[in-house]
This record gives sequence, C-alpha cells and structure tokens, in this order.
Amino acid sequence: MPHQKIPAFCPVDRWFLRSMALVGWLGCVAVIVGLVVAQMMVPEHDWIADTISDLAAGENEIIMDVALYGFAASFFAVALGLAHVRGDGWPLPMAALSMAGIAALIVVIGARNEYGDNDSDGVVIHVYLVYVLGALMAAAPFLAAPYAQVVRPFLGTALRVLGALWIVAAPVFFFLPTGIDGLYERALGGLACAIVAVLSTVLWRVAQD
Repeated sequence: MPHQKIPAFCPVDRWFLRSMALVGWLGCVAVIVGLVVAQMMVPEHDWIADTISDLAAGENEIIMDVALYGFAASFFAVALGLAHVRGDGWPLPMAALSMAGIAALIVVIGARNEYGDNDSDGVVIHVYLVYVLGALMAAAPFLAAPYAQVVRPFLGTALRVLGALWIVAAPVFFFLPTGIDGLYERALGGLACAIVAVLSTVLWRVAQD
C-alpha cells in the first residue's frame, strides 16, 4: 500500500532520485575499495596505526584521492536528491546543504594534499576543515531524520542512531594514541558510509512510492 503521507517531491522523473541513490551507494563502495587497494599498494602501511590520510599522500596518493572524490560524489548526489524533495519547513533543505558542504570539504581536503602533518608550507587548514566536516556530519542525519521517518519509520530511527553515534564517537579520535587511531578512523569512515547509505535508501524509497 503506498505511503500517502510522504511529502511530495518536485516534478522530476523518478529515475533522477534513483540515479542519485545509486551514486550514493556506489560512492561508498568506491571509497571502501579504494582504501583496500591503497593499503595493498603502500608498503609497510599499518592499517591500525596509520590513518587514511597517510594513504592520500606519497607516491600512490592518486588511488586514495580518486576514492575520496568518489565518496564526495556520493554526498553531492544525496544533496541533489534531497534538494528535489519537499519536506515540511527548513530541516530538509538544511540537510541537503550539509551534505553538499561535506562533499565540498572532502574535495578541498583531497585537492590541497595537506594533512596537518606539522608542515609549515603556507597555511595549514586541514584540522579546521575536519572540524567543520565533523559538525556537518553530525547535523545532516538529524536534519533529514523527520522526513526519513515519514518515508519509512526505520529509516528515521537509523539516521538518529547513526547521528548520535557520530556525535559521541567522532571527538574521541582527537584524543587517541597514534598506535590505534588508524583503525578508529576507518570505523568513523564506516559510520559516514552508513549515513550516506541510509539517505540514499530514503531517496530510493521516495522514488518507489
């Protein structure tokens, strides 16, 4: 039975929302595959102690950079999809803007090729970009959750749980010893992928209904 209470989406073909959902899912796959391949290509890389940023610098940086750009594309695709559906009030447009902002930050971080590793060449902004990215990542799922709840109750719940986990877990990264921060960063990346995947599922369900 169709869900009559789902807020309407703008008059675009359903294939557009499905396409954005697919790009969202594929971007998550791209960053995971890129991470695995980059780890295999970089000699003596310790996936527990060494961070993802270490893979995005050096001789084989192109592998991780492409994977990160693919991940950025998934955020931007979800942002476009959310921008083409209409919820009640401002939360949904703000969720779309948050996702677009995250996409832009990932691209800037990758393009600058500067990872806050105590270099003094110009202005080191990596850590500040990460702070903003973390804040947007915490905001986006909660902003989109009310709409997702209408689409499917379990999707709204999933977004709230993932958002809460991010808020609790993300700040811990900055206080971890370097011997395990690589593993923890990968876990946070998995959490980010889960948020994108759930939002992509929201878009798919809206297109179906």
